[in-house]
Amino acid sequence: MAAKRIKYILGLTLSLFLVLSYTSSKAQEHAIENPTEAHEPKKEKLDPAKIIMDHIKDAHEFHFFTIENEENPHESFHATIPLPIIVYSPSKGGFSAFSSSRFGHNGDEEYDGLKLNENKEIVAVDNSVVYDFSLTKNVVQMLIALTILVLLMTGIARKYKNGIGVTSAPKGWQNAVEPIITFVRDDVAKVNLGHKWQKYLPYLLTVFFFILINNIFGLIPGFANVTGNTAFTLVMGLISAIVILASTNGHFWGHIFWPPGIPFLIKIILIPVELAGVLIIKPAALIIRLFANMVAGHIIILSFISLIFIFGAMNKGAGWGFSPISILFTVFIYFIEILVAFIQAFIFTNLTAVFIGQAFEGEHEHHHEGEDAHHAKA
Repeated sequence: MAAKRIKYILGLTLSLFLVLSYTSSKAQEHAIENPTEAHEPKKEKLDPAKIIMDHIKDAHEFHFFTIENEENPHESFHATIPLPIIVYSPSKGGFSAFSSSRFGHNGDEEYDGLKLNENKEIVAVDNSVVYDFSLTKNVVQMLIALTILVLLMTGIARKYKNGIGVTSAPKGWQNAVEPIITFVRDDVAKVNLGHKWQKYLPYLLTVFFFILINNIFGLIPGFANVTGNTAFTLVMGLISAIVILASTNGHFWGHIFWPPGIPFLIKIILIPVELAGVLIIKPAALIIRLFANMVAGHIIILSFISLIFIFGAMNKGAGWGFSPISILFTVFIYFIEILVAFIQAFIFTNLTAVFIGQAFEGEHEHHHEGEDAHHAKA
């Protein structure tokens, strides 16, 4: 019965949308035939691509919503939190700091000889050199995520130190975090790193929770999509690459530069491929996978929301008629994005553990050979 009712509601909504769209098209045809009747002041054309990219890109403020004033757009209410602008200008002889609100809501105003260009970068009006040290919303959100991570983990560690969760049942956030830590330990660290899992577990847990917290923050309207920023994923990938390279040994590089059991001519082709895999392909797999998945989800959600305003620009009735369908799909994708936030944090952490394990793969063999010899002597 519930499925039939949902089908009935969706069919009714779709029918209403088609009727309103047909009415809108007839009204437009009538306006074309009678241009004098359709003579009205033109409104600014809706640009969904620009709106979506503005939400995804970094900015100098947290923007939550806007209440438009149709009579006087300059008096519209913008719910924003401006962030500090900190720049160093050699031509002016030092640092200057002020609020990003000085540039205006649209960023089209000049202040103290500075302005924002098309890419929202701070430049000098006279084209002189400017060094930007401003706190953008990506930077502020990363600092917030880092603070939450440190406070959360130190608080939980303090409880374990006091015996809570050891001699008694865990309390509070321990109940939520302990299964995740156990999962990363047993199904990521131990499986891929063998006898060295304890050495790398702190790094893997830090990576997992730091990415997860930023992924969840990115789903809150008005906050930054930090993990959908190439600079963030690039740094995370490079840090993992450094850890991977620092874990290598002579056995690993011996197989890279001189693969055993392969004809000489094949080795000439295989060596640069293997070297590129270690230095480029593996870090790129971490960087691109996280960036692409987090950006794609936000674009899909914003696209469904934009459809309401696209149809609303055609006809208000069409906008209202399509709203239930758009909201339904938006909520569906939003719940999927919550799942994706956990999955992408896990994939990044698991791939990092896999690559680290491959870096000292030869040591596993020597370690097991040593254990077998020890047991044989015993």
